[in-house]
Amino acid sequence: MQQLQYSCPTTLEECLLLLQQAGASGMPYAGGTDVMIHLRERTEHMRQIRLLVDLSGLSELKGVYLDASGQLHLGAMTTHTEAATSSLLRRHAPFLAAAAASVGSLQIRNTGTIGGNVCNGSPAADTVTPLTALHAEAVVQSVSGTRVVPVPALYGRGGIALSPGELVTEFVFPSFAGWQTSFVKLGRRKALAISRMNVAAALELQNDGTITGARIAPGCVFRSPDCVNRAEEHLIGKAPSRALFAEAGQLSSEEMIRRTGVRWSTEYKQPVLEALVERALLQAAGMPAEE
Repeated sequence: MQQLQYSCPTTLEECLLLLQQAGASGMPYAGGTDVMIHLRERTEHMRQIRLLVDLSGLSELKGVYLDASGQLHLGAMTTHTEAATSSLLRRHAPFLAAAAASVGSLQIRNTGTIGGNVCNGSPAADTVTPLTALHAEAVVQSVSGTRVVPVPALYGRGGIALSPGELVTEFVFPSFAGWQTSFVKLGRRKALAISRMNVAAALELQNDGTITGARIAPGCVFRSPDCVNRAEEHLIGKAPSRALFAEAGQLSSEEMIRRTGVRWSTEYKQPVLEALVERALLQAAGMPAEE
């Protein structure tokens, strides 16, 4: 049986010091919804872990607030339930609240955290796509200091690109209160499903209906999270329509193939991605999904 030490620091400074001292053998412990599974199954990346550092006592890593400059701050230890029910997120980033509400079961949402969802490094993480669409930045801290990186930059080829001793403490992003947003998800079943693919979309519309801003971020598609800039630019200056959104879906699938090549799964993924992008944009624009 794997022998582990456990610590529950009460200050961020104590936590960062523990992580620095443990180095590669230390692991931050948030909700634990995946850590416990990995420990039970003795997955390879857990074999070197000797210290679990419980983050639950760090109140400064929890909650959501809006600063004077209009930036949202989302603590990494905020649970999915807290994010899904946050009045601030529902107003300023509704598709992020919707993504949090789609994660797992009620028990998982009550325990699992936004930081854990992102830092697992899984391309299927539901909250990563709206954070990507928001151009959110992650605040990464260690005893050596603080650095701020775009959320997609956290993802490396071997998983999450954090050095031993580093901890994501919060996510910062601008308010999207004037935008219309949506989050759509495809899983193997309707509930308690891990995403096979998902899309976060946002549209900024003028009074005459013209699109002045667009964000399209698909999940489980690229090697690391990203927006589809070509599809976004294609929407600018035009009026929402089913045909226009279908074109954005096609541009998104073309970008997927350009980046990842043609694989055995492309025959399935291409039409699914096109349909999900179109559906997400229709939903964001307040248009019916079916004609």
